[in-house]
Amino acid sequence: MTVLVLGTMRFPPDNLEAVRPHLQALVRATYENDGCLAYDVAEDIFDQGLLRFSEIWPDADTLARHLQAPHIAPWREQAAAFGVHGRQFSAYDAGHSWPV
Repeated sequence: MTVLVLGTMRFPPDNLEAVRPHLQALVRATYENDGCLAYDVAEDIFDQGLLRFSEIWPDADTLARHLQAPHIAPWREQAAAFGVHGRQFSAYDAGHSWPV
């Protein structure tokens, strides 16, 4: 079962520049170590300070291992230090797909 994760994190807009290197390290480590099929982050161009995450995982076990990976705790600490709030993530069973 493929798993999709969609989420958002909000930072004070003035902190985004300082957050970016830590976020890049998270994404790089996730691609290199965690088995994701896709892991993308974008800044919302209409809502300053809002980051949107989209992730595709081959299965729930791989996602669960990612959440316990060694690079997750440092990222969460850095995010907290830069004022993250409004963190919301949800996982979805993506058993079927079709082009739209």
